[in-house]
Amino acid sequence: MTVHTPTPFTPRSRECVAFHRTELSDILSLYGRMVAAGEWRDYGISSLQHVAIFSVFRRTAEQPLYRIEKRPDLRLKQGMYSVVGMDGQILKRGHDLKTVLRVLERKLIRVVD
Repeated sequence: MTVHTPTPFTPRSRECVAFHRTELSDILSLYGRMVAAGEWRDYGISSLQHVAIFSVFRRTAEQPLYRIEKRPDLRLKQGMYSVVGMDGQILKRGHDLKTVLRVLERKLIRVVD
């Protein structure tokens, strides 16, 4: 007869990528202006092993209009921040989040005009 001893629970050691408070402040500032303009209505945040994603929706039950992604693995190459459109096309990529978000601010200026 074999006796099985339970193995002690070990939490997963993998860490998730997340947005920092200052990064979220910049993103939510833009989000608030777009909501005030009537363009955006909802958002979602995902923290995965290799990427953090802030998704923006026009309506709750549809695909995201834009995804603001943070990929620290690319920080030494193209830059860890990127804005991805609805079709998967990368609209802007760079090392500075505020610079990358300008591509969406231009769309805000067109809406206000």
